[in-house]
Amino acid sequence: MSRTHLQGVLWDMDGTLLDSEKIWDVAIGEYSRNLGTELSAEVRESTLGNSMWDALRKVLAHASVEVTDEHLNEGREWLTARVGDLFAEGIPWRPGAKDALALVREMGLSTGLVTNTERGLVERALDTLGREYFDITVTGDEVETGKPHPAPYLRGAALLGVDAGACLAVEDSPTGSLSAHTAGCPVLVVPSEIAVPPAPGYTVRDGLVGLTADDVRRAWAG
Repeated sequence: MSRTHLQGVLWDMDGTLLDSEKIWDVAIGEYSRNLGTELSAEVRESTLGNSMWDALRKVLAHASVEVTDEHLNEGREWLTARVGDLFAEGIPWRPGAKDALALVREMGLSTGLVTNTERGLVERALDTLGREYFDITVTGDEVETGKPHPAPYLRGAALLGVDAGACLAVEDSPTGSLSAHTAGCPVLVVPSEIAVPPAPGYTVRDGLVGLTADDVRRAWAG
């Protein structure tokens, strides 16, 4: 992998750029209650950063509902509709995220959005984020395996036309950070809902407020 110089930044969406994990909290909690079970904090935490299918499997199992294709598809349709309605009411930004997007653009770097959220919801979120900040987008239903598998970040780098090692990934969850790291990206970790244990290749920062070009370069250089 080429580590000659930083060429791109690949951004996670939920919990990193947008404070949308709280929206997913509402929807997944309601879905679990529809199944007859109050969602535990432990199970909800385990779903953070997951693909739709992985999150649904955990919620169904927690509710002692058989994990079948039928139940998974029903859950996907319900959650997509509910989150879409909540997104339409407005999605709050994570602190400093909008300035960080503008900063990376000013640095002249290629940029991409790499998320486990599916295309229909991402298109709604892009109305808030601004499509002009991203050269490419990769969504959870456009890869064979979602995060924590490296496939989303490998696809993002490939669409930008650069090696994954020449990209800095910005993530908030253990799941997403592992995905990026396994793909070969240095990771700037800005935890939101849960802590991300330090690891080689991770630069952990409290948040995106006050992020500078030097911070971005140092995080990539490790």
